[in-house]
Amino acid sequence: MSSLGAISSYLPPSDGLLPKWLLFIAVVSIGNSVQAYVSLAGTREVYSGSSATTTQTTGSGDNKTSTTSPVNELSARTFGTWTALSSIVRLYTAYNIHDPLMYQLCLWTYGLAFVHFVSEWLVFGSAKWGRGLASPMIVSTFTGAWMLSQWGSYVQ
Repeated sequence: MSSLGAISSYLPPSDGLLPKWLLFIAVVSIGNSVQAYVSLAGTREVYSGSSATTTQTTGSGDNKTSTTSPVNELSARTFGTWTALSSIVRLYTAYNIHDPLMYQLCLWTYGLAFVHFVSEWLVFGSAKWGRGLASPMIVSTFTGAWMLSQWGSYVQ
């Protein structure tokens, strides 16, 4: 058996790209969960604080501009746990995409993620638009819309 054949035997058996996409996002998100437990850097990139900046003059006379992130060790681990739980739902959905309950639960994970990130950005100010926030916003919007448009194709 070729290595491609071995890999494809682990892919979701359903037709179409959506189940494979859900699997891909679940695997990437598990990696993000692990990262949230071992380092604050990635979570601080998402929750980079308000757009207000502080300027500090260094010993050499240069100004250093930075933002303050509200992320600490506990909030990073909480975010990692929340992401892991969402990943598990998405993983199960990838392999059970015709199950209406799994499909709905997975769709809710993307809807909640979207609402959470928008509220942290526009309401609470703990996130600002940039590379860290753009990725989860794009994935949650794109995947949620894709799932809504494909409901009839997968759920009978």
